[in-house]
Amino acid sequence: MQPGPIIGIVAALFFILVGNTLEGGHMSSIVGGPAALIVIGGTIGAVMVQYPLGTLGGALKAAGGTFKKAEFDLVKIVEEIVDYANRARRDGILALEKVAETASDPFLKKALMMAIDGADSATLRETMEIAMGHEEEHGEDYAKAFEAAGGYCPTVGIIGAVLGLIHVMSNLSDINAVGSGIAAAFVATIYGVAAANIIFLPLAGRIKLRLRDQMTARNLMLSGVLAVQAGMNPKLVRERLSEFLSHDEKKKAAAAPKAG
Repeated sequence: MQPGPIIGIVAALFFILVGNTLEGGHMSSIVGGPAALIVIGGTIGAVMVQYPLGTLGGALKAAGGTFKKAEFDLVKIVEEIVDYANRARRDGILALEKVAETASDPFLKKALMMAIDGADSATLRETMEIAMGHEEEHGEDYAKAFEAAGGYCPTVGIIGAVLGLIHVMSNLSDINAVGSGIAAAFVATIYGVAAANIIFLPLAGRIKLRLRDQMTARNLMLSGVLAVQAGMNPKLVRERLSEFLSHDEKKKAAAAPKAG
């Protein structure tokens, strides 16, 4: 579990509420069940109009995944591929058929099996890049769904504010209630802007970062399998794949036991 997103959301809400209190505001003045219902319900409805349910389900799953630890350990993947390179160099690429079944990732397994089955490097690269392209498209759609929510949310908040003002204007006979009614009307606007900028847009950004890491891992796997297929020296395989690692990952890799 990554605490960063939760800490960020809590910190943002905390400082906003503290600032409101320091300015003389009261918690009760920004609490509104109907306003929340309008903003949340209206935003969900608008996003459902734009995207199919399958995409929205995938977007929620992708957002939940950003709260978990990194999906790929690139250092371990490098060592795994170097081990494959050692086996292939010693016993031939057909010797990888058994170990390929236990590959750490389905993408890596598929690439290895294609190499074992005799696919040429161009076909292997083209096939796996098509798979990567589909993964990237789906990931971008998930991020765009949250970006859409972030775009609709403030506008729906304005709709809620206008509805509140209509209600106030229809009851001008009670002049004492006009001021509090106008203040309550703008609660929906606050909810819309806050939800967009504290939740929806940041989550879209996190999904994009997660997708970038996923594509880096995919490129590393593909480059590694192509190197194994070409019979490259395992040490050179490690050198090539190390270029995909961040500075911290390279330090981790240097301290880890080597497969070859």
